[in-house]
Amino acid sequence: MALPRPLSTTGKGEVRPGFVIIRQVPSVVSIDAERPDPAAIERLAALLAGGGILGIPTDTLYGLAVNPQDDCAVARLFELKGRDASMALPLVAADLSQVLTRVGRLTPLGQQLALRFWPGPLTLVINARSDLATGVRAADGSVAVRVPAHPVTRALARRFGAPLTATSANRSGQPPAMDAAAVIASLGDDVDVVVDAGPIRGGLPSTVVDVRDETPRLLRDGAIPWAAVLESLK
Repeated sequence: MALPRPLSTTGKGEVRPGFVIIRQVPSVVSIDAERPDPAAIERLAALLAGGGILGIPTDTLYGLAVNPQDDCAVARLFELKGRDASMALPLVAADLSQVLTRVGRLTPLGQQLALRFWPGPLTLVINARSDLATGVRAADGSVAVRVPAHPVTRALARRFGAPLTATSANRSGQPPAMDAAAVIASLGDDVDVVVDAGPIRGGLPSTVVDVRDETPRLLRDGAIPWAAVLESLK
């Protein structure tokens, strides 16, 4: 029986007829979801500092983490996802203090919601610092950020010393990944390392609220009901 021929492309990302795709897989780092090993977190933070792309767990899905101040890493992330360049990347942070010092200013309304719902699945849209990469800031100068309820994500952002991107770890248009195997199946070795902390429970994505003005504006329904957001402001 003849062996399958290796992958060959046209140079435009198209596979030539008659060739078999042999997908490479990225490195996988297994880590305890509740008590992440500091040494492992240290190594992962170093990879991010070097421009790497990591598949990481969050409390809602597996995301893609890069340094949001690294224009090259951000551009590579857009390319591998096939993401529209006009769609800014959301961020995750270790805590509220990191958001205030590294991402941008929160209005009193934004701080009130952050204190009530973080860590958790509430993304706040705020005015961004000018030193964030262009792909992270929206055209109007805003950025979407949250503090997730996942120890691994927060530990990594804390050790890295800055928030990270956390767009879903899949090709654009594909279902979100809920475990490390799904990240590998979708992205292969286009991701440098996949951090395997077990499956995510799934459910709705984070609720997205614009808090740049005095009145909150719902941009996406999600895990936290809009009614609960409004009730917390009374």
